[in-house]
Amino acid sequence: MTVADVRAFNRFYTGVIGVLDRGYLDSPYSLTEVRVLFELAGGPCEVPDLRTALGLDAGYLSRILSRFERDDLVGRTASERDARRHVVALTPRGESVFAELNARSDAEIGALLARVPPSDRAELVASMRKVERLLTGTPRSYLLRPLRPGDLGWVVNRHGVRYAEECGFDQTFEALVARVAGEYAEHHRPDREAAWIAEVDGEPVGSVFCMRVDDRTAKLRLLLVEPAARGLGIGARLVDECLRFARRAGYARVVLWTVAGLAASRHIYEKVGFRLDTSTPERLFGRDVEAQTWSLDL
Repeated sequence: MTVADVRAFNRFYTGVIGVLDRGYLDSPYSLTEVRVLFELAGGPCEVPDLRTALGLDAGYLSRILSRFERDDLVGRTASERDARRHVVALTPRGESVFAELNARSDAEIGALLARVPPSDRAELVASMRKVERLLTGTPRSYLLRPLRPGDLGWVVNRHGVRYAEECGFDQTFEALVARVAGEYAEHHRPDREAAWIAEVDGEPVGSVFCMRVDDRTAKLRLLLVEPAARGLGIGARLVDECLRFARRAGYARVVLWTVAGLAASRHIYEKVGFRLDTSTPERLFGRDVEAQTWSLDL
């Protein structure tokens, strides 16, 4: 990414939303002037606070407000806290002009989104949020959600890629994950089984499944957190969600199968109370591994 890349995108996007037009949203006002109206639509505001919120030069904002007063869009009164400061608010005409501009803005964005296939809109919004987060330095956050169409394919793909890169597993491991995912889809009982996807910036970054073994026992399966999302507590949260569901579903015990050497996962399992039951050398997925079973009494 270079300065030229950012500037090229800025030129593209300002053209798409009509910022370069003489009047923004087919109005007699510039983008900055309309932005002031949008800010004031949230309620009266002291001028210094308005200037800070918009990052505008004091003289520039003063000229905008003077024009708005001439057009009967805003009125100014002395602040109750400090008579030396002014509070600016939209007039009834200003509220009417704002409502019309707001409707035009919604219509233009709606027309823009109409050209984007519905399946791509979530990706578009996620990308916008990611750009905003990266440019503002906002800490990453995540959410957990139930499975949606397409998620099972993602789970199989990412397990195959991650375990090949990090553990050297061959495609027989991916085949195992595909069988587990297929079993979940074909025999899913909502009252006894559940699965979750973790998202960051609208993109899937993790998974976990709670699957039935028998009436008393559930199995925690397909726990995964992408490297770029590690360190946010996602793995622990996914395990916790699985255990909470198992308790609500009436299970008395949760088991899991894994291989030795996955330190981060082992730390999570031990922290919530899982105990190691067996550890057996085996030849699996093209590697010599220590196959382990863990269990937790609920």
